[in-house]
Formats: sequence, structure tokens, C-alpha cells
Amino acid sequence: MLIGTMNHPGRDVVSEVEWIARAGFDFVDLTLEPPSADVRTVRIEAVRQVLQSSNLQVVGHTAFYLPLCSPFESIRRAAVEELKLCLKAFARLGASWMNLHPDRMAPFSDRRYVIERNIQTIHELLPLSRELGVGLMIENLPGGFNNVRQLGELLDPIPELGLHLDIGHANLLVPANTTDDILRTYGSRLQHVHLHDNKGGEADLHLPLGCGNIETGHYVRSLQNAGFDGTITLEVFTPDRHYLAHSRDVLRRLWEEAARNPKRASLAEPSHAEEPPENEAAKVNPIQKRCC
Repeated sequence: MLIGTMNHPGRDVVSEVEWIARAGFDFVDLTLEPPSADVRTVRIEAVRQVLQSSNLQVVGHTAFYLPLCSPFESIRRAAVEELKLCLKAFARLGASWMNLHPDRMAPFSDRRYVIERNIQTIHELLPLSRELGVGLMIENLPGGFNNVRQLGELLDPIPELGLHLDIGHANLLVPANTTDDILRTYGSRLQHVHLHDNKGGEADLHLPLGCGNIETGHYVRSLQNAGFDGTITLEVFTPDRHYLAHSRDVLRRLWEEAARNPKRASLAEPSHAEEPPENEAAKVNPIQKRCC
């Protein structure tokens, strides 16, 4: 298992990658998005050299707000071209996978239209993805793509599409965390994981591990039971990065404890996280309202 974290898109990418290396992470979850990580302006060769000299791996991350299903064809096509630029950049950096965030912003359109447009966009990216050897994976998002049925609308029609499981997102806008159900059905498609804490409800707080109601130890065991031993990004968005380092140490400890314990939790035993009161869900820093 490899532990990584994400660069801040408002800061210089090279400096961010250097910090991630110094902090002792195994890889960088590199997001290419404005203002300071725009794929058109990032110094890709300089980033590649830092990755190489630091022995850091890289996972590709793209902006969660790209309009993959926009009813305006010119806008959707612009998103496709943006993602193609990202694919080329990640190929140069040695990434094996790039994530996509399914889009549902198509006002006055039904679910079928939203799914068809997302699938159309993915199909248009696949030829370049295959040519470059950078796979595409879809991330679960609260409010529309956060359970087995919803994700299956994209994963089932496109067998080569990977799963990017965000365990924090799986705890939002649902009666109970959907991680175990997703792993039970699509664990064989799992390529990458995001991990952070929250208190359920609607607020994507990106808290340090142990600060919300997500049973991290349970889901670490669920990942191991699913045969996963890949990259886990800690998406802990706090001004003080000591909390990120603490979460890294917590994850390492929980992973080692689960690996040593022969009696592992079953995927048939999901966690039932209760949603916090509405006033608690509203207490979120605007900076933290990234759905990545």
C-alpha cells in the first residue's frame, strides 16, 4: 500500500511536489487545474525531474467541475480537449491512471441524458488513453454517483473504465456509507482510493482521520479483503499540514494492524454512519467545499 497526498492547485506545483517528497509520502495525487496548476502552464519537465529524483510515483487527478455532460456541445467538447491535454501531461510524468469526475449539470434533462453524455465524453477520451497507456477511472461523487446502481450506469457499459473510490464521499448524502457495497460489486475494478473523514450529511469536510464518524479501521480491512494494495490519497484539507502527517501515521498503523489480524471484518458488515444535525452539516469552511 502506498500513501500519497494532493498538491494545492493554488500553489506552485514544483514546490508542492518537493514538499510532498520531504514529508515522506510515496506518491503525489497531481491535480492539474487553475490557478497555479493549469495544464497549459505547469512546468511538466521540472515536475518530472522532481518526481524522478524523489522516487515519487504519480496518480493523475483532474478538476471536479469540468462539464463532461454539458448540453452545450461546444462546452462539452472543450472539456474533452482539456482532459486530452491532461492525459498527455500525465503520460509524460509516468502516471498509469487519470481520474474523471462524472458530471450531472444538465438542467431540464433527465438521468438518461446525463449518463449518455458522460459515456460519450469517456468514449471520446478512450482512444488517446489507450495510445498513451494512461487508464481512465471514475470517482464516486455524492448526490448522483455514489452507490452501486449509480456507478454501474458508467462502469457496466465501459469495461475498461476503472473505479476510483472516495471513502469520504461514500459517507455523504446516503443513509449509510456505501463503501462496502461498492467494493463488493466493483472491487475488481478498483484502481485508486481517496481517504478523509467527515460527519456524514452533506458537508464534504475533508477532515483528518478520526475527526469525523467514518470507521477508518473498518474500511481499511474492507480494502484488504477486496485484495487492494495500491495507492491511497489522504485528502486532508487543513491549513496546518501536521494534521495530514498525523493522518498518514494513523493510516499506516491501521493498515499494519489489519494485515496482522487474521480475523478481518467482512464486507457484509457495513458501517452505519448517522447523518449529523443540519446545523452541523452547514459548518464548513468554503475552502473545504471541494468535491474532489
